[in-house]
Amino acid sequence: MTSTSSASTTAPITAAASGRWTLGDLPVNRVGFGTMRLPQTGGALVPDAVPRDRQAALAVLRRAVDLGVNHIDTAAFYFSPLRSANELINSALAPYADDLVITTKVGPARDLTGEWAAHARTPEALRGQVEENLRQLGRDHLDVVNLRIVGTDSIAERFGALAELRQAGLIRHLGLSNVTPAHLAEAQAIAPVVCVQNRYGIGMRSSEDDAFVRDCGEQGIAFVPFYAIAAAGGEGGATGAEPAEILTVAQAHGVSPAEVRLAWTLHRGPHVLAIPGTGDLGHLAANVAAGALRLSEDELELLETLHRSAAATG
Repeated sequence: MTSTSSASTTAPITAAASGRWTLGDLPVNRVGFGTMRLPQTGGALVPDAVPRDRQAALAVLRRAVDLGVNHIDTAAFYFSPLRSANELINSALAPYADDLVITTKVGPARDLTGEWAAHARTPEALRGQVEENLRQLGRDHLDVVNLRIVGTDSIAERFGALAELRQAGLIRHLGLSNVTPAHLAEAQAIAPVVCVQNRYGIGMRSSEDDAFVRDCGEQGIAFVPFYAIAAAGGEGGATGAEPAEILTVAQAHGVSPAEVRLAWTLHRGPHVLAIPGTGDLGHLAANVAAGALRLSEDELELLETLHRSAAATG
């Protein structure tokens, strides 16, 4: 079987190989880049991690764009004592290319020491977070803003506040993060939703989440998994030995288990986007190359069996 690894070709595989999707009216390649891990090793939200070298972080961002990535996921709360993801994006990529789509999140809040504060729940607090993202990124509007929530209570007031900022021209499109189908329906009654960003990957979620992924596709809404590679490791990254099924598929294609995990999510539907994050140039190239990995029906069935089994026992 021919390998699709970037190491096996003379020219690097670009994000264009993953196909395209449109966020509202903004076309993006399906493999994007998440910036949570840029400010420091282990991710901006991991306590006591080591700040990443600034020049190395800038180089990763520029290389991502060189490899065709035109969908970058960020947030103002992605920062470490020395680094801010938004500031790194601004320094590395401004003036921004016309086709570059930057998606950010509001809701969670951290104080200047990095400690978590209460989520923004009032229109004033959410507007303040939107304006902070605008300032840090050096933009006059945000392409996509996801309302990230915790819990199951109503999001109508918070999403309505963002819808007003959209009407005012500060936001182009709206999305949701860490939500249920009920939240999506509630939001859609207020304003259009272009994406749902939830935790999802092989073995991590239940059959109800699989149905949610399919339902988003049927409605033309992008589904954007986070922690698709890290799985149960979450913010801390991948931990433990990979299951034999993933190793078997990875060996057959000459790729890493991480590439198999990314490819599996992309095979869930043309509306599924990937936003893997890394501070390593080699891992970046492999993540982008995962968009070109085509899994056979037998391989997909093998991974589906693993997914159902792990989700049932997880």
